[in-house]
Amino acid sequence: MTSSAARADDARRAKMAASGKRPEHRGPPELFYDEAEARKYTHNSRMIDIQSQMSERAVELLGLPEGRPCFLLDVGCGSGLSGDYISEEGHCWVGMDISPAMLDVAIEREVEGDLMLTDMGQGIPFRPGTFDGCISISAVQWLCNADKKTHSPPKRLYRFFSTLYTALARGARAVLQLYPENSQQLELITSQAMKAGFTGGMVVDYPNSAKAKKFFLCLFAGPSAALPKGLGTECSNEEPAQAKFVCERIRFKNAKGQSAKKSRDWVLEKKERRRRQGKEVRADTRYTGRKRRPHF
Repeated sequence: MTSSAARADDARRAKMAASGKRPEHRGPPELFYDEAEARKYTHNSRMIDIQSQMSERAVELLGLPEGRPCFLLDVGCGSGLSGDYISEEGHCWVGMDISPAMLDVAIEREVEGDLMLTDMGQGIPFRPGTFDGCISISAVQWLCNADKKTHSPPKRLYRFFSTLYTALARGARAVLQLYPENSQQLELITSQAMKAGFTGGMVVDYPNSAKAKKFFLCLFAGPSAALPKGLGTECSNEEPAQAKFVCERIRFKNAKGQSAKKSRDWVLEKKERRRRQGKEVRADTRYTGRKRRPHF
């Protein structure tokens, strides 16, 4: 790319960064997280507290064995705040991020982990079975945007999840905290994770709180395990706000063993599954699952 073309491309991205409210709508991450934005993660006490709390929760959901140091991957490590907590727990880690400015701050802070400048949408560049676990804080939703003509969100998500699955030891977990924009984006992310071989589901902490509500995609590389319970759901009589998925389809059959697809029970189960995924579904009525009369 010529210098004039490069300047034009930077101007286009800067214009993108000026519009939109969500960070991922304001430009590519390598431009949004510039030097000024990166400094906030060392000077803004509120930002530091939130990042530390989410990192602590993510490591907790990993379910690591007690008394044994583990080797962890931090995807979207930024300035190394999440890595600090990993180090405090006695584990070793490698952090990867697409923003040079964020990694520069991490180097200045002299974090204990190794750092790598790379785009997670291009895959995890490590040998099979390298890591005992993986965490990510507010990074995965960036893959749902196409910042370049060559970007395909489903392909980039699948590339990320498939290479992450390979890089994890069998039985290891990946806990990815994210801010989904809507139910469709959540479905896109979880479907690509399932396609890559993961099992697991979404753990939602404090589902009834507008401010404290947090989404953690808890993935299992290997045999499926019990999904952890979300915080703030212990005192609720409702079903925990969790969406679980496995790498298989459960087919409905009637008493004679024949497929009962599109039956009333099948329709009700499908609607309930969509409700657990956070999608808007019409209320159940006595007409739910009934065959419609043909219109002439």
